[in-house]
Amino acid sequence: MAHLIRHKLTNKLTNAAHTVSNKSQAKVSGVFARLGFQAATDEEGLGFAECDDLDYDYRQGMQMDVLQGEEEGGHMEGEGELEGDSHYQRDGTGRRPSSMKPSASLDVDKPKITSWEAGWNVTNAIQGMFVLGLPYAILHGGYLGLFLIIFAAVVCCYTGKILIACLYEENEDGIKVRVRDSYVDIANACCAPRFPALGGHVVNVAQIIELVMTCILYVVVSGNLMYNSFPGFPVSQKAWSVVATLALLPCAFLKNLKAVSKFSLLCTLAHFVINVLVIAYCLSRARDWAWEKVKFYIDVKKFPISIGIIVFSYTSQIFLPSLEGNMQKPSEFHCMMDWTHIAACVLKGLFALVAYLTWADATKEVITDNLPSTIRAVVNIFLVAKALLSYPLPFFAAVEVLEKSLFQDGGRAFFPDCYGPTGQLKSWGLGLRIALVVFTLLMAVFVPHFALLMGLTGSLTGAGLCFLLPSLFHLKLQWRNLMWHHVFFDVAIFVIGGICAISGFIHSIEGLIEAFRYNLHD
Repeated sequence: MAHLIRHKLTNKLTNAAHTVSNKSQAKVSGVFARLGFQAATDEEGLGFAECDDLDYDYRQGMQMDVLQGEEEGGHMEGEGELEGDSHYQRDGTGRRPSSMKPSASLDVDKPKITSWEAGWNVTNAIQGMFVLGLPYAILHGGYLGLFLIIFAAVVCCYTGKILIACLYEENEDGIKVRVRDSYVDIANACCAPRFPALGGHVVNVAQIIELVMTCILYVVVSGNLMYNSFPGFPVSQKAWSVVATLALLPCAFLKNLKAVSKFSLLCTLAHFVINVLVIAYCLSRARDWAWEKVKFYIDVKKFPISIGIIVFSYTSQIFLPSLEGNMQKPSEFHCMMDWTHIAACVLKGLFALVAYLTWADATKEVITDNLPSTIRAVVNIFLVAKALLSYPLPFFAAVEVLEKSLFQDGGRAFFPDCYGPTGQLKSWGLGLRIALVVFTLLMAVFVPHFALLMGLTGSLTGAGLCFLLPSLFHLKLQWRNLMWHHVFFDVAIFVIGGICAISGFIHSIEGLIEAFRYNLHD
C-alpha cells in the first residue's frame, strides 16, 4: 500500500513539473485543431523512406521504453492531459500520454548531425553516378541544357526550403513549432479533413516508382558499362544485365542496411575519383574542343527527355524532412541547402560542358563509354561496383514501403503479414522480394536505355516530388504567411514543373514504346 501511495505522489509531482511545457504545446495543437487539422490516423502513418523509417523507429523505441518504465511504477491518472491537446502522431494513438518525457529530452538523447554532415548526405543524393547522363542532355539542348542545370539547382534548392517550411506552424506567440515529421505528413495535412490519407498514398506511390526505377537504372547502367568495357567478349548487354542481377539476388535476404552502409563512403569517394579522371582526360584534349557544336538550339523530340535527366539528378526532397529533423542546428538548413546546390550546379555544369566539348556529336548516353578502351574498362568496372553496391539502398527502401503499406498496415493491410511471430521472413515474402529483383531485370532487358528511363523517372516522379507537390503544399499550408513574391514563385514553379513533367513524360513514353517494340522484334 505504501509502495502504491509513494508512486502516485511521484507521478503527481512529475505531471506538475511538465504542466508548463505541455500547456504551451496544447495551445499550439488546439489552434491547429480549430483550423481543421486532425491528429494523424493509422492510415496517415505509412512509412515512405528508409531514412525516415529508421528515425521513426528510433523515436518510437525510446517512447516505448519510457512508457514501460512508467507502467512498472503504476498507471497514470492523466492529470497532465490538457483539453485540445491533439498531437500530430503517426502511430494513431491520439493524445500523447502525460507520463511521456518531453520531446526536448528525447532530442537530447538522440544523436544529431552537423550541417556539414547533412550537406554530405544531400551531396551524395544530388552528385551520384547519374551525372554521367548530363553530357547527353547537353547534346540535345546546347546552352539551354546548361541553363536548365542552373535553373533546376535554383528551383530544387527553393522547393527544398519551402518543403521544410511546411513542417512548421506558428503558435499563438508567433513562434514556429515543428508539427509534422515527413513528406507524407505534409501531404496528409493538405488533404485533410476530407481525404486525410490521400496525400500520403500519392507520395508513397511516387516514392515506390522512383525507388524501383532507380534500381532498374542501376541494372541498366551495369549491363551497359560491362558491355562497352569488353566489346570483344561474345556477351550481349542483356546477358551482362542478367549477370549483374544474379549478383544482386542476395539483396532479397536483407534485414537491414548495416552491412551495405559500410561501403557507401568508399563508393562515393570512388565515384569522385572517376569524375576527376574523366575531367582530367577531357582537359588533356582541350585543344580539340568543339565550341562551335554548342549552340542555342534544342532537339524538340529529345530535349524533353533531357529535362527529366537534369531534374532526376537533383532529387533529394523525399528525405529532407527527416534530415532537417536530425540536424543539431535546424536554423542552418537553408545555408546548407544553398552551398550544396551551388556546388552541385557548378560541378554538374562543368562536367557536362567539358565532356560534351570533348566528344561533341559522338557523346553517348553514359559518358564513360566515350573513353579510350585503355582506361574505359578500369573506370567502368569501378562504376559497376558502385552501381551494384548502391542497388540495395533503394531496393530495401522500396521493400520497406511495400511491406508496411500492403502487409503490415495495422490490420488493414491488403495481404497477410509476411513476417512470422518471431520476426522471421516467410517463404512467400522472400519470393516477393526475389520477384522485385527479377522485375528490375526484365525492365532492364526489354528497355536497356539509360537516358530514356532516367528521363521518364525525372519527368514523372522527379518533377512531381521536387517541383509540383512542394509548391502546391506551400501554397496550401502557408498561404496566410506568404508574401506576394513567394506566391508568384510557387505558382510559376508549379506551372513550369507541370509543363516540363507532361512533355518529358510523353516523349519518354514514346521512346520507351519504340524501344520496347524494337527489342521484341530483335
